[in-house]
Amino acid sequence: MAKIKITQTGSPIRRTKDQRATLIGLGLNKLHRTRELEDTPEVRGMIKKVHHMVSVEG
Repeated sequence: MAKIKITQTGSPIRRTKDQRATLIGLGLNKLHRTRELEDTPEVRGMIKKVHHMVSVEG
């Protein structure tokens, strides 16, 4: 399966608890941290929820 690269670009300060939890679920908890994850519908849904705080490649 394909991989996608996700980088955190926004701060979770003043965001809702579920958005913070979503970032942690993606493996992101500090600015400019990058993770390479499988491109699954579950991961895409998580990215959609926090699209304003992450950038996606691939």
